[in-house]
Amino acid sequence: MRIECIFFGPFREDVGLRDLEYETDAVTAGELLADLEAEFPALEGRLLAGDGLAGETVVTKNKRDVRHLEGLETPLEEGDVFRLVPSVYGGSGSR
Repeated sequence: MRIECIFFGPFREDVGLRDLEYETDAVTAGELLADLEAEFPALEGRLLAGDGLAGETVVTKNKRDVRHLEGLETPLEEGDVFRLVPSVYGGSGSR
């Protein structure tokens, strides 16, 4: 399925893009983040840590923080928009 990923702050530099239309077989937010870490080595360990998000990283699905949905188990749907905001950048990820 195709997911839009929007990267903020240093994540944008790590990926080299602000917006990315990403084709994935992932079915959950956690699987998507693991795929992104594998695709972009500079992100490794910066999105996921153990069984949760790394640090204060904010990840939103369609402008809703995944921590307020089903966390890393939040299901993906075709056309979802994920915003990834590193802890050092701050904000709510709703920009």
